[in-house]
Amino acid sequence: MTTDSQTHADTLIKGARLIDGTGAPAVLRDVAIKDGTIVAIGALDQWTAENVVEADGRVLAPGFIDVHTHDDTHVIRSPEMLPKISQGVTTVIVGNCGISASPVTLKGAPPDPMNLLGAQGDFKYPTFAAYIDAVNDARPAVNVGALIGHTALRNNHMDRLDRGASPDEIEGMRAQLEEALAHGALGLSSGLAYGSAFSAPPEEVMALAEPLANAGALYTTHMRTEFDAILDAMDEAYRVGKHARIPVVISHLKCAGPSNWGRSTEVLKSLDKVRAGQPVGCDCYPYNRSSSTLDVKQVTGDIDITITWSTPHPEMAGKLISEVAAEWQVTQQEAGKRLQPAGAVYHNMSEDDVRRILSHPATMVGSDGLPNDPLPHPRLWGAFPRVLGHYARDTSLVPLEEAVRKMTGLSARRFGLAGRGLVKVGFHADLVLFDADKVRDTATFAEPRQTADGIDAVWVNGALSYLDGAVTGLRAGHFVARGEASKLDALGHF
Repeated sequence: MTTDSQTHADTLIKGARLIDGTGAPAVLRDVAIKDGTIVAIGALDQWTAENVVEADGRVLAPGFIDVHTHDDTHVIRSPEMLPKISQGVTTVIVGNCGISASPVTLKGAPPDPMNLLGAQGDFKYPTFAAYIDAVNDARPAVNVGALIGHTALRNNHMDRLDRGASPDEIEGMRAQLEEALAHGALGLSSGLAYGSAFSAPPEEVMALAEPLANAGALYTTHMRTEFDAILDAMDEAYRVGKHARIPVVISHLKCAGPSNWGRSTEVLKSLDKVRAGQPVGCDCYPYNRSSSTLDVKQVTGDIDITITWSTPHPEMAGKLISEVAAEWQVTQQEAGKRLQPAGAVYHNMSEDDVRRILSHPATMVGSDGLPNDPLPHPRLWGAFPRVLGHYARDTSLVPLEEAVRKMTGLSARRFGLAGRGLVKVGFHADLVLFDADKVRDTATFAEPRQTADGIDAVWVNGALSYLDGAVTGLRAGHFVARGEASKLDALGHF
């Protein structure tokens, strides 16, 4: 016999076109939420609720998981997280590219590219436990999972970063990593392309990766290069995974630089060959321009580079480096040196390569947005609706169900986020309701701070956090630890 309490929910979403995050075809369903959890899915005519939402055939999907963010300090300083919640993102993974806000003890200004996360005063978390407490005290609008940055660990234990670490330094780094893993960190990230980690030999990374297996954690990498030697860099990433017996995620996979355009076919062939024998995947963002700090080595004159910020010359933000050089009557290389420290958008990818990588079944979606950038790449505000609108609907690159899988079920499975990533009874009620005909990104390179169209409602742990273009004031996100393997069975294999 069913009692009233068993058919009464906090929220009842009726008549939704349910896309559950597995890649399965959409079905018309009602969904009931109670105490932050999905409690029923089906034709729920007998159910009552405090809040009834008529979906009218709009899509209900798992909340999107942004697997590649640099929101480490932003989730604490700006806990409303409008750039992400407005896209339907309900969980962000921080600590990517070897840079994390914790565990960090600075000796001075943060080294490049740790300065992407903030100034010296923003690094307040000498232990990972302190960072967890700060996230939970801030009550962000989104859930937060965290990787530990290789460069952050190097900064803590080394007097200079232009060399490999000694055995004692590696031991110190490992101890901090193990402490973080014990508190639920998702894994280790590296940013080997940057000067602060480029001198680290593969053996240093391999030694650091060894504790990950026992924790059920993974290794993500901004590889040593994304340019002509990309296949060698991929081989290094595979080698780390094989040595430590851990899954590997290649961050923001791309074929950078004109001489590399068109090579995505062979890059993905390499990925597929290795995936047959070890767990390897990747993420990407749906744009053909990248963004980071200004690297003078990339100022070669063969691509356009837009300056997004410059400490000594803030007036140059928004200009091409070629324009700055012409104005100053110097070479682009010299202009780059004068502008530093600075940020830049690099016009360095082929659209065909972006489409090929994005549509590959092993690819997750991550924004790689930079929230502290005064003129951020539009991916910060638009990555997820751009996949849904431009790539799934307008250009039919992938079916909508597959686009959603790349943002939800696949991501939760890879990163060990138990009870998230699917619309499934017993799972956390992280949900997004959107209009498949209207959803689109509106953020542009000229005007990047624009909320998406067509994202109608977002629930985080059952709390309605975003509705009709505005935050509601309810912030129900918290730190999420890596789940136990036994709880991840429903999500399948890597």
